[in-house]
Amino acid sequence: MASLKVTFKESYEELVHKVTWPSWKQLQSSSILVLIASAIIALIIFLMDYVFGVQVAGDTGFGWKGILGYIYQALG
Repeated sequence: MASLKVTFKESYEELVHKVTWPSWKQLQSSSILVLIASAIIALIIFLMDYVFGVQVAGDTGFGWKGILGYIYQALG
């Protein structure tokens, strides 16, 4: 139990005295960069899903099958 107390004390000391925390301006800048990168990656994944994905509309089985859907249909 004493070692757990020592671990928490050392962790606190390190976080307070040794870690360099970013300024508010740096934090905002990094957050905006992450937000933009996430939006770009989401757009790329959406486009890949649209082009290669299978999207069947309702019970009719009719819908956009994407490029891979047509390849599978041709091979099958």
